[in-house]
Amino acid sequence: MGERNGFPAGTPCWVDVTTTDVEGTKAFYATLFGWEAATDPSPEAGGYTTFRLRGKDVAAASPSPQPDARRGWKTYIASDLVDATAAKITEAGGSVLVEPFDVLDAGRMAFAGDPTGGVFGVWQAGAHKGAQLVNEPGTWNWSELATRDVATARAFYSAVFGWASEELTDVPGGYHVQTIDGHRVAGILPISPEMGNMPTGWGVYFSVEDADASTAKAQELGGTVVAEPFDVTVGRTAWLLDPLGTPFQVIKLAVVPD
Repeated sequence: MGERNGFPAGTPCWVDVTTTDVEGTKAFYATLFGWEAATDPSPEAGGYTTFRLRGKDVAAASPSPQPDARRGWKTYIASDLVDATAAKITEAGGSVLVEPFDVLDAGRMAFAGDPTGGVFGVWQAGAHKGAQLVNEPGTWNWSELATRDVATARAFYSAVFGWASEELTDVPGGYHVQTIDGHRVAGILPISPEMGNMPTGWGVYFSVEDADASTAKAQELGGTVVAEPFDVTVGRTAWLLDPLGTPFQVIKLAVVPD
């Protein structure tokens, strides 16, 4: 089972999507993945909506503070002390975009950018420990950074979070799996010339029963296919856009992680 009650420091622990249309976003992902959506009614929460599967928190949606604000899926990396991690980010050549702040009793967080342009969150858990269900159909199972400067990204995340990096030589163009104590926690994808103007950034994968069927369903719901389903070493995946143009991936895993 993929149930979780917390994540070790340095491990991606949560994903949420910033959107200019919360209701539309809720309808799309709830229908695609079978999620239930619960919006926090308190004014302090700002409309933050948690997605649940079988009663377990799996992801969330947050209203964009202004129409031209940066939209998209964000990955949060666990930290035992977010203020200390923020200092490490600066020392390693990154930027703290939003200084550490408390999120009610849920935890403490910051937003940061790596030296190659990837933006991510840092999460120090309080009442909210992160995703409660992962790696199962309808849940998040992987995050990866797409970048044109793999060497700089590897050095940065190693310095900040202690990640080791393993290159998969059997993947065309190279792919770098990031590990902590031998456990795979994230990926770094080189942006090749064939990918054109693909922006640097963190992407998210959601596990599905059937990548082809989920791709067809996403299209029926108003989504767009960027890359039709194709086979990779760990399963079958597709690259998609939701109706607002936010990128995400689905994957049918050949082997489900513990």
